[in-house]
Amino acid sequence: MRNGGARKRTRRMVEARWFQNTVVAVIVLNGITLGIETYQDRFSHLFHHLETVEHVFVAFFVAELALRVFAHGRGFFRDPWNWFDLAIVGLSVIPAAVGLSVLRLLRVLRLLRLISVIPHMREVVSALLRSLPGLGTVIGLLFVIMYTAAVLGEKLFEDIAPEYFGDLGTTMYTLFMLLTTENWPDISSSVIDDAPYAWVFFVVFIVLSAFIVLNLIIAVMVTTMEQEMNAPRWEEDQELELVQHEVVMAELRALSEQVAALGEQVRRLGAVAPAQIEGSGGEPDGMRT
Repeated sequence: MRNGGARKRTRRMVEARWFQNTVVAVIVLNGITLGIETYQDRFSHLFHHLETVEHVFVAFFVAELALRVFAHGRGFFRDPWNWFDLAIVGLSVIPAAVGLSVLRLLRVLRLLRLISVIPHMREVVSALLRSLPGLGTVIGLLFVIMYTAAVLGEKLFEDIAPEYFGDLGTTMYTLFMLLTTENWPDISSSVIDDAPYAWVFFVVFIVLSAFIVLNLIIAVMVTTMEQEMNAPRWEEDQELELVQHEVVMAELRALSEQVAALGEQVRRLGAVAPAQIEGSGGEPDGMRT
């Protein structure tokens, strides 16, 4: 019982707004200290203090994670985002335990915990993950278009501009630059003088890839994100409709019972009236002499 009470109190604490804000603030401060370490010339005198601060950050994140594990028990491991936090904190602890300078770069991954801590970021990432099946189809379509255009462009412009269309790999990289619409006039100018028809190739590829397929990718992501954002509202509407349905059904049952009771009273009155008439001689009072 004591353990259960302590777990409930710990759960209320880790789910409180002030606790979440504290975690966010510590993550931001950790990011600032990691940024300061990149200025080795300016802040070299602070490196000793930054090492101490780093140990404090590691201790805080480990303690915070331990409190959450204790608060939720086995339920902690049912949430994928908790596994994400566990992996990030675990990877950031490895450099401190092993002492390898190369692995110290893994400390930067702690900044990714902002995604799991801030609800809106978590919703955006969840929407992106949910859109992967639809994105896979559209990206596959884009790859087919790029590969077809790469083979065609290599055959057409290999001798004219080998620096852009020398082989299949070079042509694919050139088409990727066209896809981003970066420096595409320079690429087209390199072949347009010797191949006046080349404008058809460039215009069709840019329209299909940059304007149509990329907009399809954006449309899939926006649709999935809208569904992700509206999912809680839809669940609330369903719960409200269920409550209203139960209220209406209860009123209908009560009304049915009242109608049934009224019908029973009418039947009783209908049975009593003939008996009264027979008891009085079968004639109304006004007809008696």
